[in-house]
Amino acid sequence: MEKISKEKRSKIMSAIRSRNTRPELLVRKYLFARGFRYRINHPRLPGHPDIVLRKYRTCIFVNGCFWHGHDCQKGHLPRTNQEFWTQKINRNKQRDKEEQARLATMGWHCITVWECELAPARREATLQSLAFTLNRIYLEDHAVRYKPVDDGSLDMAAEPLG
Repeated sequence: MEKISKEKRSKIMSAIRSRNTRPELLVRKYLFARGFRYRINHPRLPGHPDIVLRKYRTCIFVNGCFWHGHDCQKGHLPRTNQEFWTQKINRNKQRDKEEQARLATMGWHCITVWECELAPARREATLQSLAFTLNRIYLEDHAVRYKPVDDGSLDMAAEPLG
């Protein structure tokens, strides 16, 4: 196992971006190519969602498995300083839940896309599922709701029988 100095480790960790990550760019490119228009990191919404589709009232969070504690191979804790990382990741998970709950109370749909779901073997299925979900949300939110009237007061549009 290679031992890295604290300064070098700090430099490596500080270089990790929180915006415009490769998984986020994959999702954005796919959505744009299929006609979905969006804003990125909307400053007025809780949590500054990665992708905001106003027409669909949907926020998409593209989460890294390690940073947000996903239960997959990439979401494992490091062997060193486990107490620190456990606390940090638990705080991230709690903050994610709170932000999504706030968005839901504001009437927004929230979708989380995990980094591991964008691996080449699963990417196309994940992105197609995302597009399907967005279209379904739009149709459900914009569906015309009819209330049946059974009191017999409706006039007939055709001539009466007999």
